[in-house]
Amino acid sequence: MFYRKNVGLKERWARVIGGALMVACSLTQIGPTLLGLVFAASGVLTALTGLIGFCPACAMVGRKLLESPR
Repeated sequence: MFYRKNVGLKERWARVIGGALMVACSLTQIGPTLLGLVFAASGVLTALTGLIGFCPACAMVGRKLLESPR
């Protein structure tokens, strides 16, 4: 892999659920307007960072996961 995961497991679940809710709410409440599609796209990107486990914004500020004790 070319990246190091910087999002923990609980945060990954929160991002996936939150992203799905953002997509659903933006398309049902705002509708397929330009604003609704922009909010839906941001929800998709949020869910993708949860699925992949890597957030580019967190990487830019130097966030890293702590190593788990064995």
